[in-house]
Amino acid sequence: MPRTSLTRRVMFAAAHRYRRPDWSDQENAAVFGACAHPNYHGHTYVCDVTVTGPVDEETGFLVDLGFLDQVLQREVRDRFDHRNINLDVPEFADGRMIPTGENLTKFICERVRAALSHTTARVIRVHLAEDSTLSSTYEVEA
Repeated sequence: MPRTSLTRRVMFAAAHRYRRPDWSDQENAAVFGACAHPNYHGHTYVCDVTVTGPVDEETGFLVDLGFLDQVLQREVRDRFDHRNINLDVPEFADGRMIPTGENLTKFICERVRAALSHTTARVIRVHLAEDSTLSSTYEVEA
């Protein structure tokens, strides 16, 4: 069945490191390599959020872009931009989620989905690139 989708891109710069607090420094280094460095490292992330839904016949939109932009500002840019994810984002603090691309895409998807829950638009895909060589995609059913 045909489906219309729309993708909005948002960018943010953030630092992080991979670390399990229940592991020794040696275990973390063995599993996560340079990504476990105690002084963190940063990326300029490119995040594409794809939504789907019925197209409003009056406006021609499947989502109000102004509202979607507000949601992405609050749930992505305000939360992650120029932050240390391990220190500044409680859900990723040591002892909680490791800020991998896989975990970040799922988290962003869940937050944006919740913010759009009162609309007919549904998030179906979040694609997050750390750089030109590494990205992660989280997809859900509409």
